[in-house]
Amino acid sequence: MTAPANGNRARLRRLAVLIFVCFVDAIGFMIILPLLPFYAVRLDASPETVGRLIASFSIAQLLSAPLWGRVSDRYGRRPALLIGLGASAAAFAVFGLADSVWLLFVSRLVQGAGGGTTGVAQAYVADTVEPKDRARALGWLSSATAAGVILGPAIGSFAFNLGPSAPGLVASALCLVNVVFAWKWLAESRPGQRPEAGSRKPIWHPAWLVVRHPTNLVSRLIWIYGVGMVAFSAMTSVMSLYLQAVFGLTERTIGPIFVYVGILSLVMRSVLLGPIVDRLGESWTIRSGALLLAAGLLLYPIPQSLWALMAVIPLVPIGTALLFPATTSLMSRYSDPRELGTTMGVAQTFAGLARVVAPLLATTVFQRFGHGWPFYAAGAVVALAGVLTLQIPRESRATMQRAEEAGAA
Repeated sequence: MTAPANGNRARLRRLAVLIFVCFVDAIGFMIILPLLPFYAVRLDASPETVGRLIASFSIAQLLSAPLWGRVSDRYGRRPALLIGLGASAAAFAVFGLADSVWLLFVSRLVQGAGGGTTGVAQAYVADTVEPKDRARALGWLSSATAAGVILGPAIGSFAFNLGPSAPGLVASALCLVNVVFAWKWLAESRPGQRPEAGSRKPIWHPAWLVVRHPTNLVSRLIWIYGVGMVAFSAMTSVMSLYLQAVFGLTERTIGPIFVYVGILSLVMRSVLLGPIVDRLGESWTIRSGALLLAAGLLLYPIPQSLWALMAVIPLVPIGTALLFPATTSLMSRYSDPRELGTTMGVAQTFAGLARVVAPLLATTVFQRFGHGWPFYAAGAVVALAGVLTLQIPRESRATMQRAEEAGAA
């Protein structure tokens, strides 16, 4: 009895350290992101160039995610995460010292490449947590990110009072502290055996298999994750434009909306997600999330007052809080444990592609067809993901037990 209890406590400690690491990393990211357009304009960048700067992060993340997954499967989660955190520290320092637009591009590309370790963090959770508790743990991980998203902009605004270079240097310093913290306290989670090098396929082969065999269960889950991310990224890319055009919000007044969304997401993922998954199971949690997210997107353009919109907004963070962690959890359950990092990396590749394509399409639709049409289109896309969720088998006790035994092996 004592040995399993000690093992559970050790796994929880590792998970707590990872959650803290992701929390600090999100703070650093959000210190920079709201300030990026202002810095670019100060360096005479055009609005189109600002858009390319934003997209460059996702492109770098898209290209690096499968590589990080492969590295973590072969050499361990810990070194991959440490290198990613170090890359973020370097990128933020470059941002703080940048005196030209091309240096801002360097900063974004390096930061995006380091950000490809998101799948590695998810694989770490799968290594550390039993299958039945993974959706809850992934919800904690994403809630830590949500908390960082809330705090980061406030820290960045305060740091800016110390000078234009201060936000980037503060974010870099936070990341360096994070590297030291992770080096000291973040233990390796992956079992000791390494896959044989001779059995490895080309780095993009797993992503090609998802495209080639979309009806495979893990492939279907990755498609659901990617399609859902297309809709969510489309909504977030035009949200500020929509609120400005319809309700007259400005840079000074739009902040509380994002804080409201962030708090909803934090509460949902850290407090409510676990009991919901326990009650519904992961497959029905995914379906419920797709339904609520689609409803929120389709209803978004209907309210004619900001107070009425406040009643619709919660559907989106609630839907995403149910959809994404539960989908990732099922991915980890049905994946080959030896290829878990690779699978999570492929999922992040699809998510990165969504974050590149969705803003370009959503802003075009917003400009050419009307302010509400990006939300209608995004709602239709989530409805498509909802159809895909109907093909996910409901997990039985026997299936869950076999998955837990496979993970333990």
